[in-house]
Amino acid sequence: MLKLKTPKTHRAKREIEKRAPKFVENGKKTLILHGTKTSGVLNTVLTQIYHLKRDNAVKYTKKNENIRPFESGGETSLEFFSLKTDCSLFVFGSHSKKRPNNLVLGRMFDHHIYDLVEVGVENFRPIESFEYDKKLTPRIGSKPFFAFVGEGFESVEELKHLKEVLLDLFRGEVVENLNLAGIDRVFVCTALSSSTVFLTHCALRLKRSGTAIPRMELVEVGPSMDLVVRRHRLPNDSLKKEAMKTTSGQPKKKIKNVSSDVLQGKMGKIYIPDQKVGGITLSSDVKGLKRERREAKKRKVGIENEAKKRKTAAD
Repeated sequence: MLKLKTPKTHRAKREIEKRAPKFVENGKKTLILHGTKTSGVLNTVLTQIYHLKRDNAVKYTKKNENIRPFESGGETSLEFFSLKTDCSLFVFGSHSKKRPNNLVLGRMFDHHIYDLVEVGVENFRPIESFEYDKKLTPRIGSKPFFAFVGEGFESVEELKHLKEVLLDLFRGEVVENLNLAGIDRVFVCTALSSSTVFLTHCALRLKRSGTAIPRMELVEVGPSMDLVVRRHRLPNDSLKKEAMKTTSGQPKKKIKNVSSDVLQGKMGKIYIPDQKVGGITLSSDVKGLKRERREAKKRKVGIENEAKKRKTAAD
């Protein structure tokens, strides 16, 4: 197991903060690994997947004997490498007589195996075998389009699962807006049967169409291969529910002196400074004072009149 230590330097603290959960997560990194035995075709496949994702991928070339996906105890080393490199996607290649040119694509949640898809690689064509104008070569880090052709991606469970994993593997960082002029690549996935998918990488050429929307042409730049689904493992319901949790919006800032209650609703506190009434100067021409003088004069006149009446009655 990886021993966790408390960071002692500012640089280490910054690295820990980068890996901490965030409201908007960073782009997913991909870990590329080799099994105990690999073929020449599989080595080329892993290298070219790394070439397509080299801006956000980590590739290990050393053979790993302890990694055996789909087997109990064979995923510990894989989870260790995921935690060490902070990768949430992985591609594991192995070759055997029973499963030749075998690729395992998987996703991680909290650095533990989330789901797995095992495919076999057939009819592989590397990038070097395609002839095209080099000016059309897609730029590193550009956002791709995806085209999924065939009803199998909506009806067959294995192909639906493979579609989700491929989208996560190649889409890069999630963004809200895209500049159409900056999109220069397309991944085309065609369902040939209920277990076989043809995957190819194409460059996108934009041409004038006489309207605001340009005409698009696809130029195959490679690599291309047939992916035959062999095994797959979906996450259990509790793990899927935990991984799919999202927040409704931006976290609300705490408002000072405002609280909420179930019964009374929203409540607030108002702080009023002490009022120094004794120091306020009052002028003699205030309307309120004039009224008081008039009322006092009326009372005085009334008292004098009553006194006169009593004196007259006594005489």
